[in-house]
Amino acid sequence: MKRLATLLLGLTLAMGAWTPAWTPAWANESRSVASLRATATLVTDAAAVAPGETFRAGLRLRLAPGWHSYWRNAGDAGAAPELALDLPQGATATPIAWPAPERIPYGPLVNFGYTGEVLLPVTVAVPGTLAPGDLMTLRAEATWLVCADVCIPEEGSFELALPVAPARLESPFGAPLFEALDARLPRPLPWAARAGAGPGRASLTLAGTGLDAASVREAFFFPAEPGLLDNTAPQPLTLRDGTLNLGLALLPDVAPAALRGTLVLSDGGGQRAAFDVSAAVSGPAETPGGTTTLWKAVLLALAGGLILNLMPCVFPVLAMKAMALARLGGAGRGEIRLHAAAYTAGVLVSFAAVGGLLVALRAAGVAAGWGFQFTQPAFVAGMAWLVLAVGLNLSGVFAFGRTVGAGQAVAGRGGPLGAFATGGLAVLLATPCTAPFMAAALGAALVMPPAATMAVFLALGVGLAAPYALLGVAPGLARALPRPGAWMERLRQALAFPMYATAAWLIWVLALQAGPDGVLFGLAGAVVLAAGLWGLGLVQRAGGPRLAGVAATGLAVLVALALLPQLATAPAAAAAEPGAEAWSEARVAELRAAGRPVFVNATAAWCITCQVNDRVALRADAVQRAFAEHRIAYLKADWTRGDPAIGAMLRAHGRDGVPLYLFWASGALEPVVLPQILTEGQVLAALSPG
Repeated sequence: MKRLATLLLGLTLAMGAWTPAWTPAWANESRSVASLRATATLVTDAAAVAPGETFRAGLRLRLAPGWHSYWRNAGDAGAAPELALDLPQGATATPIAWPAPERIPYGPLVNFGYTGEVLLPVTVAVPGTLAPGDLMTLRAEATWLVCADVCIPEEGSFELALPVAPARLESPFGAPLFEALDARLPRPLPWAARAGAGPGRASLTLAGTGLDAASVREAFFFPAEPGLLDNTAPQPLTLRDGTLNLGLALLPDVAPAALRGTLVLSDGGGQRAAFDVSAAVSGPAETPGGTTTLWKAVLLALAGGLILNLMPCVFPVLAMKAMALARLGGAGRGEIRLHAAAYTAGVLVSFAAVGGLLVALRAAGVAAGWGFQFTQPAFVAGMAWLVLAVGLNLSGVFAFGRTVGAGQAVAGRGGPLGAFATGGLAVLLATPCTAPFMAAALGAALVMPPAATMAVFLALGVGLAAPYALLGVAPGLARALPRPGAWMERLRQALAFPMYATAAWLIWVLALQAGPDGVLFGLAGAVVLAAGLWGLGLVQRAGGPRLAGVAATGLAVLVALALLPQLATAPAAAAAEPGAEAWSEARVAELRAAGRPVFVNATAAWCITCQVNDRVALRADAVQRAFAEHRIAYLKADWTRGDPAIGAMLRAHGRDGVPLYLFWASGALEPVVLPQILTEGQVLAALSPG
């Protein structure tokens, strides 16, 4: 019956039975305001309205190809459309109900808005004072901004006259537009939501049924207000056991009390569903891998520390520990326990110092991540010199103490202080070999409260020190070691060469950080230091005054230290890799906007895992052919010297160090995050179009 009445009313309007002044309302759409860029009209879902009831009206924008308009939060640039209604006395209208927007990358910016066609609706309440037979006239003033290569503001005035009838009648033309609109409007969130935030990052976590990989493929959170998130940063998504976690990158010095906005979920078929979100911040940001509680982070750190003992960065230190173990072959239980405790203390104190420094830097607003010390050329040069000095000691050039005999210096020197220093050196050299277990633990630790952060770092130290600390718990194990003898002198000299190899590697890192000038200053400092230690050895072997040897060494150290400031100002070498472009957020956005697949390799010269992955997986012939065949843009984010923009990108993906591998398939909103230890097969599987 209702449809029949609607049809009859439409026929009556078409036949001109009503006053001609009402003719603009025949199609329930106003006259258009048109340009080459957009066509705008005012449209309603009702052909006739009833007193005391409601209907919907909206600004309809039809945008030309290549042009876009904006959401209520325009993103990095732009302005939201505005609609001002002039209504009859007693009528009211709600604010615009904003449809879910699109993410529109443009150069280095990301806008939130609409392309194609969009309808911006309001709900209008009809005054009860109107009577059937009256007219309800809507007048509206609207402004909107349209952008492509340039942005042009547009405006228009609109008018619609709607007949008042005993019952509301739907418009055969307008109602379907609003029905289609309903699929784009955000719905109430059906899941429990919680938000977390910390320095530089936030997280949005949903829990409930229907949150799994089969029903959710992509997710993006559009904040209701500007000035909250880094809109260019990815939002890493993880799904586990009915829990969805979305990682968000905050702008500097932003500490939100709540996350409010629109969450858009896409399924495997590309269908989008939008939800209103309002979640108060109730704790630190959760890691993108899901909720990482303190005990989980501690266990991961413990496992990561154990694995570090097997990584190549720690091998030179294992050489020093091997000599210490050899010395303990015939030692008493008390001495064994003392050495084990001293080494363990050296590891724990060093990890506590690194963790405390990171906490302090974060509190001061400095974005420092794991391995930050290796991004400084002066630190790399200092480490190269320190490792060289250890190698010269093992080669017998000088000794820590007065006795220098063939086996006597090895068996009788070192002591607890030497074991403590060895533990500290192990921590410093272990950083470039960050294990996969450490990434999750450190990522969680650096957004936890300071006490929890320190607990994770200490757990990492316990894992690294555990094999040696085991001797302190069970000193009887030392009896299985060979007895000290002449063989130890040959072993000591042989173990010097891993130290020299480490020093050479660090100078190579320095070459990439500070170019030829860096190598010059690094090698000059090494020569000066070696000369000073050689002089110390001469004095020791001649039995001369101890003060003379110390003075010679001290002078050499001072000369070497004077070279360090030159390294900070030395220009970085231009790193060239065939087929690779330098990474930038702007370049990623530009390539993705053009529809190109993008692979990002966040790496560093001092990261051993990164270098192995490059040679084993990324430079494999099959992988290089896949890059070429699929026209995949390969971008290299080189963090060797600590680029802050790359550091922000790492944190946006829940990482505080390299490596990080990201792949955006053509048209994908979010990247695939590849494992930290790569194989050729894993890379090819990620790059496969299907």
